[in-house]
Amino acid sequence: MFLTTTVGSLPKPDWLAEPEKLWAAWRLDAAQLQAGKQRAALQWLREQERPGIDIVGDGEQFRIHFVHGFLETLEGIDWNLKTPMGIRNNRYIAEVPTVTAPLRRRAAVHVADAAFMRSQTTRALKVTLPGPMTICDTLADAHYGRRADMALRFAEMLNEEAHELEAAGADVIQFDEPAFNVFLDEVGDWGIAALERAMQGLRATTIVHICYGYGIEANVKWKSSLGDTWRQYETIFPWINASGVQQVSLEFAGSRVPPDLMRLLPDKTLLVGAVEVLPGKLESAEEVAANIRAAAKHVDSDRLIACTNCGMAPLSAELARGKLHALGRGAVLARRR
Repeated sequence: MFLTTTVGSLPKPDWLAEPEKLWAAWRLDAAQLQAGKQRAALQWLREQERPGIDIVGDGEQFRIHFVHGFLETLEGIDWNLKTPMGIRNNRYIAEVPTVTAPLRRRAAVHVADAAFMRSQTTRALKVTLPGPMTICDTLADAHYGRRADMALRFAEMLNEEAHELEAAGADVIQFDEPAFNVFLDEVGDWGIAALERAMQGLRATTIVHICYGYGIEANVKWKSSLGDTWRQYETIFPWINASGVQQVSLEFAGSRVPPDLMRLLPDKTLLVGAVEVLPGKLESAEEVAANIRAAAKHVDSDRLIACTNCGMAPLSAELARGKLHALGRGAVLARRR
């Protein structure tokens, strides 16, 4: 009861990349980079195991960004042709690479890294992948013409990668879809179908993660514009409950999401955010336990996994470690009560 995990990303050490920054450039040369990534991932693995986190991952130490890490080796993307684009429906502007030709995945992307992590732990191993819709909201398209068409092609390549990750020892495969909380109509039109294609035929546990974003300024400002209650989940949860995904990761702690919306997912296991990802805020174990118990009023305890609201890449390493320990201890307290 009340297993624990994180959404995915954890801060990179300052010797590997500039800390507390998204898309931070690597600080090691090519000859040292892979060994450095392994060292950082192993350090964060132990930091997860120490407080008893049940389902562990690599903290996304092998990738420069949760989306672009998967895209870097694909054919059809021009990384030199940067296009200014409004991310998450113009929440913030970023210079993004551009799809200029048919997309192809010639080789595995994260599989060797997953195999390394599998060799280092006996705990359940989770690997994260960007979801098709979120990928399409992080790239400019100068080839396909329709996001739905480009998303389906990405879904096919994600499915190939996911099957190889499963064979390498991944127990859990999570598709990150924060764009689901923004493009609500498109979720029903083609987002769920693309997600289903990405998961097709997998035996590993499947998760879709849908949050309100990293704890960065642009997201904090956007959240403040959403009013007293955040009801985006109300639109998309019924579609997700009818889909084949097994688990849903959602934002809860410190949010304005009505807790009873979790009741719209009666057939899924829920990864409930019991820990916020804002900079400067460190929860106590008692606060985490209270969040878990509050969620358990709306979700059967055997369907509830305690998680973070989102990734912690932009936070300080010290704060992220503190949150891992609060999550582990908080789950212990919640189980006792």
